[in-house]
Amino acid sequence: MSSSASLHHRSVIITGAGKGLGRAFAHDLAQRGCRVVVNNRAHEGVPSAAESVASEIHSAGGDAVADHSDMQDAGVGEALVNTALAHYGAIDGLILNAGITGPAAKVADSSFVDLRSVFETNFFSAVSIVMAALPSLRKSTDARVVFVASTAGLYGVRGRAPYAASKAAMVAYALTLAAELKREGVGVNILVPYAETQMTAGLGDSGLDLSPALVAPVTSWLMSPECHASGEIWVSGGGYVRRARMEEGLGAALPTDGCDPVAWLAANAHQAGDMQAGRGFPGAEAAFTDLMTRLQAARGGAA
Repeated sequence: MSSSASLHHRSVIITGAGKGLGRAFAHDLAQRGCRVVVNNRAHEGVPSAAESVASEIHSAGGDAVADHSDMQDAGVGEALVNTALAHYGAIDGLILNAGITGPAAKVADSSFVDLRSVFETNFFSAVSIVMAALPSLRKSTDARVVFVASTAGLYGVRGRAPYAASKAAMVAYALTLAAELKREGVGVNILVPYAETQMTAGLGDSGLDLSPALVAPVTSWLMSPECHASGEIWVSGGGYVRRARMEEGLGAALPTDGCDPVAWLAANAHQAGDMQAGRGFPGAEAAFTDLMTRLQAARGGAA
């Protein structure tokens, strides 16, 4: 069975689906037969982006419903789940894509109010949706959850501590959820995309094709029953995909012969900190490695 056939008639909630990556995810899944809940908050005086995407999908022969739940609202999880169940009667997948960067500021100049706002949208809303959707996901066959994170959450990024921290929290939460649901057939993975969107305006100046549509098939695979991965981090952009991981080196034993461990580390930290044995991304495409390097440089270290 092809992945498109296996995705047919599955019900998927996508947050932040009114534009950019979320819109691309919605279109790709819909054309593969998924029934899509297109979530994007409404803005007063502005045409509904969620309604627009749902209309586009309908015009192409797909099935979608618009949802305007705001990620900042405490009841966002229940609201989204109610929309999905009312229209489709089931929930087979979640793509937790909604996010904001917040104001750019160094940690010393940042606001706790801004940090809380970023966490409400990027992290706590995702937790709310997962908790509300879990009963339905457990009833589904081969349910899937994709958390859309960022390299900022893996490596940090200057001037965006709240954003980086919220994405790091998302990664840790997703890995824990994957471990807890491993025996229940619910696959949980993290997608780290590189794409030219409203949030990452300017990356296209690199001359690379960073359209969200090139990331969308990877998300559809992560949503499909054919994806047997769980608890993994996948990086995609510019037509490439590779897996990322957090790792530890071989390390070294602290001295037991009476030598002061602090003095020993001062002289031997290079040995204890050697990561040579655990170099990541074996066999990765050289072109993709170059793409990631250039984009990280353009973004000050993260996407």
